Formats: sequence, structure tokens, C-alpha cells
Amino acid sequence: MTIWWDAATSGLIGAIGGGFFGLLGSVVGPVMGICAPKGKAKAFVLGSLIVGAAIGVAALIAGVAALATNQPYHIWYPLLLIGVFGSVVPGVLLPIARLRYRQAEQRRMDASAIRNG
Repeated sequence: MTIWWDAATSGLIGAIGGGFFGLLGSVVGPVMGICAPKGKAKAFVLGSLIVGAAIGVAALIAGVAALATNQPYHIWYPLLLIGVFGSVVPGVLLPIARLRYRQAEQRRMDASAIRNG
């Protein structure tokens, strides 16, 4: 068995991955909370959640592969941790964001019908 990388690199991977998802959440969360009810920034919010979920799934797959090939703890643990949180959190928020944007569009159509009606 060849070890994929050393423990210092694992710390770096964990820091970069955790920092990425922390930054993603700290930017997308408020933007979604403020802009989704207004129907604004839809492409940014949905795109960011999809990209985040895709990166999370890729990390999860890599973590499972590392675990299956008997890699040491410092290899599979950061990958699985990033993968689980990185795929679950955006994956759960994506349908919620889509619902909020549909509701905003429905309110816009209702208001237009009242104005024109």
C-alpha cells in the first residue's frame, strides 16, 4: 500500500477544505436569506450550492476510496469530514433555495396580475 500523502499535507487539505466550505456558507447563507425572498441573485445562490455539493460529493468519494484502500486515518478522515458536511449541507439547502425562488416568482406573478387585473 502506498500512502497518498503525509500528515502535514492532510492538515493542509483539511484547512483548505474546511475554510472553503466555511467561506461558502458565510457568503451564500446571508445572500440566500436576503435575496431569495426578493427573487434576486438566483444564479449565484443556486450555482454556489450546486458547486459546493459537487465538491463535497467528490471529497466523499475520495474519502470512501481512501477508507476502502486501507489508507491511514490522516488520509481518509479529512476527506470524509469535508465530504459529509460539504455534500449534506448544500444538498439540503438547495431544495429550500429553489422553493424560496419559486415563491418569490409566484408573488411577482400575483402582483402583476393584480396590477393588470
